[in-house]
Amino acid sequence: MARLLPESAPQRVIAVSNFLYTLGSGLYLTAGVLYFTEAVGLPVGRVGLGLGIAGLVSLVVGIGVGHLADRVGARGVYAGTLVVRGLAAAAFTLVDGFWSFVLVVCVATGAQAAGLAARSPLIRRFGGERPQEFRAYLRAVTNVGISLGALLAGWIVAVGTTSAYQVLVLGLAVANLLAAAPLALLPSVKPQAAAAGPRWGALRDRPYLALTALDGVMAVQFKVLTVALPLWLVAATSAPHWLIAGTMITNTVIVVGLQVRASRGIDSPGAGGGAYRRAGVTFLVSCVLISLAAGVPAWGAVALLIGGVFVHTLGELWHSAAGFEVSFALAPEHATGQYLGVFGLGAGLAEAFGPSLLISLCITWGRPGWYVVGALFALTGLLAPAAVRWARRGQGGGGSVKAEPVVA
Repeated sequence: MARLLPESAPQRVIAVSNFLYTLGSGLYLTAGVLYFTEAVGLPVGRVGLGLGIAGLVSLVVGIGVGHLADRVGARGVYAGTLVVRGLAAAAFTLVDGFWSFVLVVCVATGAQAAGLAARSPLIRRFGGERPQEFRAYLRAVTNVGISLGALLAGWIVAVGTTSAYQVLVLGLAVANLLAAAPLALLPSVKPQAAAAGPRWGALRDRPYLALTALDGVMAVQFKVLTVALPLWLVAATSAPHWLIAGTMITNTVIVVGLQVRASRGIDSPGAGGGAYRRAGVTFLVSCVLISLAAGVPAWGAVALLIGGVFVHTLGELWHSAAGFEVSFALAPEHATGQYLGVFGLGAGLAEAFGPSLLISLCITWGRPGWYVVGALFALTGLLAPAAVRWARRGQGGGGSVKAEPVVA
């Protein structure tokens, strides 16, 4: 077990906190929507509208809280976001209508986005020589936590009672509150002094914004396996429905086992640009394989879908590693939280609009839509190296950043 844990004590603290947090996330991602539709009784359309509003709110909150973490200290701000999300999750049990639902889900989703931005300076401070590699380790931990949370959520959904769903949201609340507790063991870090220049430099950094946009387009790939593939499998293929779980297990096992290793060779912005390019081409291949599963015998559909998921996951490893590298390496030390908050805009937009885009193209249009989506990923990957070169010229061609000494 010791071999699976990071070497430094601060990294272990962050990893334990992340594991507890993602246990709750696994509960919510698997059955959170069902709580509001089945236990609270809200119409599906109203739940979707409320989640969309919350997603837009979170885009703004992440940048502001990331900037706050740079200026007043990331440890306290990050712990605060976990506590706020935990309290908001507990308040889910008080929801009795649409507007109360919108209020609490906006607070919970905003706190989630804020926490990701506020945690970034901690990863940079305590991540050692290669904070990007530590971020890859945390992603592997995230997949383990979400998987275990999803197993518990599956049992709750099987029970299906209002009391069981209330246990689910209270579990989310407890997981977030417990995740905040270990952060008290982290050494304190001095807030970063503001550098000369515009206060909101990340929003004026056009090369970084261009990379944010490209990463956001490619981040739609995260919805391929959770939205497009299950719907395609059920509606257009003869594959058994249990394969949906099989595809998710395949993806999770590969990410947990290989994400850190995949990130080790991507140790400069230039290497990150190359990884984006490989990921884009790989996603094109996986989209083609998944599309071909329609209209073939069940055994052929199973082989094509599993093969498509395997290829897609390789692209996911490269895409994630590229994002870790360029987002940290091209962000100035004094504004890590602000810059990573801006970089999260791309993933936030993909979260908000990716499902509807994939459903319109891949499910409504059918096989040609899969080709269009794959081509979009490939084109994005081809543009990424040029965007990285533009960003590096803007910062004088500097490479990957090093972590600064911790001030206890």
